Amino acid sequence: MMKSMTAYAGSENTKNQLTVSIEICSYNSRYLDICLRMPHEYLCLENKIKSMISDNVSRGRIEINLQITDNSKNAYGFDIDEPKAMSYINVLSKLKNKFNINSDISLDLLVNTGGVIKPVKTGKDIDICWDSIKTCFSTALDDLNDMRKKEGDFISKDFTHRLDFIEKSIGQIKKDSGNLLSHYQERLKERITAITKGMIDIDPARIAQETAFFADRSDISEEILRVESHTKEFRTIMGAEESSGKKLNFLLQEFSREFNTMGAKAGNSNVSHTIVTVKSELEKIREQVQNIE
Repeated sequence: MMKSMTAYAGSENTKNQLTVSIEICSYNSRYLDICLRMPHEYLCLENKIKSMISDNVSRGRIEINLQITDNSKNAYGFDIDEPKAMSYINVLSKLKNKFNINSDISLDLLVNTGGVIKPVKTGKDIDICWDSIKTCFSTALDDLNDMRKKEGDFISKDFTHRLDFIEKSIGQIKKDSGNLLSHYQERLKERITAITKGMIDIDPARIAQETAFFADRSDISEEILRVESHTKEFRTIMGAEESSGKKLNFLLQEFSREFNTMGAKAGNSNVSHTIVTVKSELEKIREQVQNIE
């Protein structure tokens, strides 16, 4: 089953006042390339997250935006920088004494002083956090793969239609190349007659020899056989469970090589025109293959 490398999925999960929100976007790439954005305090889970992704996706650029909101009572903690607070109070007291100020030193004044009250790290239960993150990721990855498979099905149908056309074209090439020998033999006789103006008798043995040489040089039966084999293999790979993009891309190179050889060998305008049309179809398949995982 073919899968596209282009897809999007999102998921959100709330459990024990911990809200996990995930967005996943996947794009074309020759290899698996994971770009993960997540809160710094949860970086210890990065390898587990990437392992989950690599178990579900074999190729493509995967961009993940992970947001985590902890609304539990232990989510935030603060402490007092006592030395800084004491120094600040001492300075304010000196000001009061120096300028005979009678007002009290207010708590608001101390709180608004930067750094007197500072946040502190709170202990997080990573196992509980991972349970929520894992659940959310599982849902998002399932949705991502569903979208990739759906897009892959559309591409597969397009490939099947174009392969049918290529197989039909191969049949036409066989038909048009079947009379190449008699066609070349007649052309050779006509050329000799035109050059000699009928003043020299044509040696049938020499004509047969030249025709045999042409037959060996212009025989495309092996190329046709290989193209037929490639077409069957292409269909087989399309239906396989494993990643197929690289294999299909390799087969397309083989297709092009065989048709180029046919075009060079076959001295027939009908065959040449058919090959040009087939190569146009192959190019359309090649563009789509770049999007297959």
